Amino acid sequence: MKSEYMKMSDMTDVPEYCVRYLLDLQVVRALSPLTVREYYLDLKTFFRYLKTGGNVKIDDFDKIDASDYSIEELKSVTLAKLHEYLAFRQGEMGNSARSRMRKISSLRGLYRYLATQKLISENPTLDLRSPKVDKKLPYYLTFKESFNLLNSIDGRFKCRNLAIITLFLNCGIRLSELVGLNYTSISERHMKVLGKGNKERVLYLNDACMAALQAYYDERKTYQFRIQDPEALFISQKGNRISQRMVQTMVHDFMRRCGIDTKVYSVHKLRHTAASLMYQSGVDVRALQEILGHSNLGTTQIYTHLKNSQIDHAMNSISISEKDAGPTE
Repeated sequence: MKSEYMKMSDMTDVPEYCVRYLLDLQVVRALSPLTVREYYLDLKTFFRYLKTGGNVKIDDFDKIDASDYSIEELKSVTLAKLHEYLAFRQGEMGNSARSRMRKISSLRGLYRYLATQKLISENPTLDLRSPKVDKKLPYYLTFKESFNLLNSIDGRFKCRNLAIITLFLNCGIRLSELVGLNYTSISERHMKVLGKGNKERVLYLNDACMAALQAYYDERKTYQFRIQDPEALFISQKGNRISQRMVQTMVHDFMRRCGIDTKVYSVHKLRHTAASLMYQSGVDVRALQEILGHSNLGTTQIYTHLKNSQIDHAMNSISISEKDAGPTE
């Protein structure tokens, strides 16, 4: 799957040393294009704020070119100025504490990079504290809701859509990981997944996944249209690799059919569902970290706060498949 990586020509409105940092994230650290773009947008706002000294109306921000903000000017930015900037993000831009945490992360990364490149000698972000964020337990579907969702799937691409949602519910993969799957990603009972930072991991496919994939393979042979991207595992009705937006729309449609609130539940909540059910089934948190592809164990540990009252099967026994589902209510 092709990714839209950022080029220098995409970042002409931030300083050159900032561009080098973003390219380092993309090329050396191999962060995803989406993550690099988010950091770029965060830092663009930061430099626009500095360029105006903080005296700017929010409507004027898209007119400001901060590409000439020098490294010497950046050296004069104090911890107090960073606090003022974050207060601006909170007050004028309405950023939540969780959102401001990412802004702080982008600032710390930039300053750390500049320090390692010996472009600055002092790093004010070392004393920059993150706002307190209340940990929210992830929303996830119960077994019955998962079964009802699978049982609601029908239509021309029933087997394709069933295989997609089955993989989400049983393997806990991300949306970007699913649309990036190729035919060669599946080998016997294992699936090779390309996750964040281009890190590969291999996941076991239980009986539910294998049955759903085989049904999809059989269905795919009956397609009358030309397949434009034969390497792609999941394809659209135009024969191209299925898009993230198409998967989101499809999942939401079937969620609504069985009464699942799409204002609360999304494709990503299917990943939470798999992770929550695995953990409550007895999967060790370290193993769960590997399955989900989390680089930080702390990200996985949120599932340790879930109650153990809704499921009693182990990971391989969850085997969430259409044939296990009872009739929808």
